[in-house]
Amino acid sequence: MGARVLVIGTISLCLVPGIDSAEAQTASGESEVLPAIEVIAPPTSARPAARPARGTTAPRAARTVRRVYVYPTAPTPTARSGMDVDKVPAAINAVGAGQIARTGSLNVADALQQQVPGIVLSDTTGNPFMPDVQFRGFVASPVSGTPQGLAVYQNGVRINEAFGDTVNWDLIPTAAIRSVTVVTNNPAFGLNALGGAVNVLMKDGFSYQGAEINTMGGSFGRIQSSAQYGKQIDNFSVYGALEGVRDNGYRNFSESAIRRFYGDVGYRTDSSEFHLNVGVAKNNFGAAAAVPVELLQRYWGATYTTPQTTDNRVAYANLTGKVEVTPTWTIEGSARVRAFRQKTVDGNPTETEPCAADPGLLCFNDDDVPANGLNGVQLANPFPADAVLGQIDRTTTRSTTTGATLQATNTDQLFGHNNQFMVGATFDSGVTRFGASAELGTIGSNYVVSGSGIFLGPSGDPISIGPVSLRATNRYTGLYALDTFDVTDAFSISGGGRFNYANIVLQDQIGTDLNGNHTFSRFNPMIGGTYKITPGLTAYAGYSEANRAPTPLELACADPARPCIAAAFLIADPPLKQVVSRTIEAGFRGTQELNIGTLGWKVGAFRATNADDILAIPSPELQGFGYFQNVGRTRRQGIEAQVNLTSKTLQLYASYALVDARFLDALTLTSNSPFADPVTGNIQVLPGNRIPAIPRNRVKVGIDYSITDAFKVGGDALFVGSQYFVGDESNQAARLPGYSVFNLHASYQINKTFQLYGRVDNVLDNRYAVYGTFFERDDIPNFANGGADFTDARSVSPARPRAFYAGLKATF
Repeated sequence: MGARVLVIGTISLCLVPGIDSAEAQTASGESEVLPAIEVIAPPTSARPAARPARGTTAPRAARTVRRVYVYPTAPTPTARSGMDVDKVPAAINAVGAGQIARTGSLNVADALQQQVPGIVLSDTTGNPFMPDVQFRGFVASPVSGTPQGLAVYQNGVRINEAFGDTVNWDLIPTAAIRSVTVVTNNPAFGLNALGGAVNVLMKDGFSYQGAEINTMGGSFGRIQSSAQYGKQIDNFSVYGALEGVRDNGYRNFSESAIRRFYGDVGYRTDSSEFHLNVGVAKNNFGAAAAVPVELLQRYWGATYTTPQTTDNRVAYANLTGKVEVTPTWTIEGSARVRAFRQKTVDGNPTETEPCAADPGLLCFNDDDVPANGLNGVQLANPFPADAVLGQIDRTTTRSTTTGATLQATNTDQLFGHNNQFMVGATFDSGVTRFGASAELGTIGSNYVVSGSGIFLGPSGDPISIGPVSLRATNRYTGLYALDTFDVTDAFSISGGGRFNYANIVLQDQIGTDLNGNHTFSRFNPMIGGTYKITPGLTAYAGYSEANRAPTPLELACADPARPCIAAAFLIADPPLKQVVSRTIEAGFRGTQELNIGTLGWKVGAFRATNADDILAIPSPELQGFGYFQNVGRTRRQGIEAQVNLTSKTLQLYASYALVDARFLDALTLTSNSPFADPVTGNIQVLPGNRIPAIPRNRVKVGIDYSITDAFKVGGDALFVGSQYFVGDESNQAARLPGYSVFNLHASYQINKTFQLYGRVDNVLDNRYAVYGTFFERDDIPNFANGGADFTDARSVSPARPRAFYAGLKATF
């Protein structure tokens, strides 16, 4: 008989470190860390069985059913599509629903930092729900203007936003996540997968059945609730999840409000499966950003220039289908639409000042260059002589993206050997309307910028600031193929590649400065292999390439002579080169059964070299302004190691990652560093200088222990090494110190339905910072020091102090 499966083979339940047997048993509706398919071992003889006589019952044939855990090989929405993990020629990193739930957080990034060795979070916004997720020195960030190096998919839909490739982690409904995998050595995931891809698969009524209500509250006014329900009715299924969070924040003006819904309706037969999943979210954040260390030394909740708020809204629908056309051919595809809207309000210093010749008028940047209003006429100065001037920058981004994916998979044998061949195509189109404005105001002693109702028009020479209205169109096309061939039962090789084509059109809705039409294309290959040395030990090695096309935001702000403010006031449209990354990695992974439980482990090394990397460069003339520039070659290399021990009563894990990120070419960059040339504002970057904001060392440890069947306790620890401040690419200033943080948690199962749980984060109340940069010290006085100038150029993002939380979960 022919088994309609993607892969045939066996795998230990705990092959992947971090995957425990308890989690794989799908208790209470929670699915395993990696999706599994049940396969039937091929018969030992090709001779057909005799047909039973009419009216008799045929004896049931002896069958060996095995659960094979699969790893995603392309951004498809089907949980059961992928490759046997034993044949993946790359490091395997997977996080399941149970591991996410144990964090007690409705932010999936927290679970990724806890479980994946190479991931660390950075808080550039000052809000924990808007983190930068950094993997191997590559970033997926919600901050516009951050060079993005990771592709992120939710149920096969690329959720890097169209305008700046940003990733808004707050829009992902965490309770509805079935599994998250961090994929490397695979160009099939398309643009931005320089360091890899994060593949998020969501639950449905087939994988989750039952109901759950979970409510938690605690420090800093936190209250969060989630509810989910799933049910299968014959061939149909329904699933829904609703989440809400309110948090006052541990810093001034850092409140958060999150509202999310996700739903799925499914239908499947023995040979097909179809789903329609939809989602909406409306989230509001107060982002406190980095603060001068002189203010932080007085008060840990201090802020600098507010308001800084973000309003995110999204609505999406995704129709997916999978059909097993023959026992060895599977066709699957998807069609999707996504509408995203973001509004930001950002209080900042301003380059507007009273004119030297006539203080009754306003000038911009220089005291003899007029600051004009929206009508092009120089502005009168309505502010008192002792006022500290500022401005409130506002942006609006509205993007609508549509796309489709079609993929075919074949598992016919090749030359008598098992073989899996996959070919696919993707198309995504996005239309973005971006607008920005600047309102003048005054900065009070609490660093709050109060608006005046006066808006800046085009001002400055040659630098210009003023209203922006831009229409950007992205069209991304990809063709990919991948083949995995079993040379022997132990040795498998994989090879393939993807061709990416990107067309970006910019249309200035006010003038012509931003107009542009850019095309980027490239074929990215991959090759790799795995060898099963023993049943519990596998070696792997692979090479791959990936590319990133410059975003519309970067293309519209790439002229050093005409920088942009806060990645908002776009000025010109010079060309940038696409970034190309070449990665090689190798390692070992394995499992072993011990008397005390199952031991899983992995160790590997990687090296990724980027050509024509893109960085955000500050303007030497204007504080808060900058531009994007290709900076030559950079390299990120390191090692990753992880071990976990799993038994009925104990779960223990530990990991270490070293990430060494360096510039490979000599550069002259402008910087706000106190070591910059006082005349030019430049620093000299030498080959071998470390890239800022990338910690070199990360250590993670965690334990869960069942004191009784009902009472469980545990804890985790994170140690992160020092990093250079952003702006210190020449590595001359003292580094931002490393930090350690310890957390504890416990739960008590009252009965079959109710569970009481609690946690303490940052038990030792360590005061540390996760991000550092420099600022212009003479822009705004140090009101906390009588209005004197700041003396320390360092500005950092402080981490959350000690926090207590408790919750109640009901499962039906």
